[in-house]
Amino acid sequence: MAIQRAAVRPATQVEAVRRFNRFYTRQIGVLNEGLLDSPYTLAEARLLYELAHRERPPAAALARDLGLDPGYLSRLLSGLRRRGLLKSAAAKTDRRQSLLSLTRKGRRAFGRLDQRSRAQVGALLGRLDRGSRARLLAGMRAVEFLLNEETPPDREPYVLRPLQAGDLGWVVHRHGALYAQEYGWDERFEALVAHVVAEFVDRYDPKRDRCWMAERDGEIVGSVFLVQHTKTVAKLRLLLVEPSARGLGIGSRLVAECIRFARQAGYRKITLWTNSVLHAARRIYEQTGFKLVKKEPHAMFGAGLVGETWELRL
Repeated sequence: MAIQRAAVRPATQVEAVRRFNRFYTRQIGVLNEGLLDSPYTLAEARLLYELAHRERPPAAALARDLGLDPGYLSRLLSGLRRRGLLKSAAAKTDRRQSLLSLTRKGRRAFGRLDQRSRAQVGALLGRLDRGSRARLLAGMRAVEFLLNEETPPDREPYVLRPLQAGDLGWVVHRHGALYAQEYGWDERFEALVAHVVAEFVDRYDPKRDRCWMAERDGEIVGSVFLVQHTKTVAKLRLLLVEPSARGLGIGSRLVAECIRFARQAGYRKITLWTNSVLHAARRIYEQTGFKLVKKEPHAMFGAGLVGETWELRL
């Protein structure tokens, strides 16, 4: 069964992006008359940033890299020059070309802006707990990757690979640490994961069992196991995606690989056990065709938990 995705009308998608833009610009105050309670507009502040971080760039390079109309850029630069923030000098190789840099006053102005910007972003992040900050940053990286015109269209921001030495220890450690942090589960959950991993090694059959590890920028960011439960039923276990890599489709891809391999190995059904509080994982299972067949409260590694059994017929 192919991964099923909910149909979304293009108009609805466009409105969702526009809604996000309105929300985010309000959060960082770019529509205010002066950015960060300063006398500078957003465009002027961006120019101060670029000039502070470049070595005497020509105006043409700024226009190209920032996507600004040359006439509009010229007016912005003239305004900064009148306020004593900008100076220019003719290039030695081409006297017709002016190289731009900040004056001492301009660098002081940028320093104040930079300090206020860091304080503003720090305050935004300070409202979030550690897990929420990680999810926010992961989502922002995903947006940057997907909308970056320089990113090859066929390149994914992660790779899946087989199990390697040291991976099993990572799986146990990250499950224990992450679920304690995000859900308050105690050491009994880590012990359960260690038992599942040991069982995978003891019973491993390359024709019937498989593990996939997800890597991003050389670091492990996810894992999943598919193991034999009976001759006709496979069991999906230990699906995990690091907070820093959420939003990139890694979880869905890992589950899809399990389904593909299960069909190839001749299984007729995949079963899995999860908990009702794991909303992101449950969404993936539902979207890929799994059906919830059983619920049962338990206290195996925390209070008030509800275990769930899901199944997918192949």
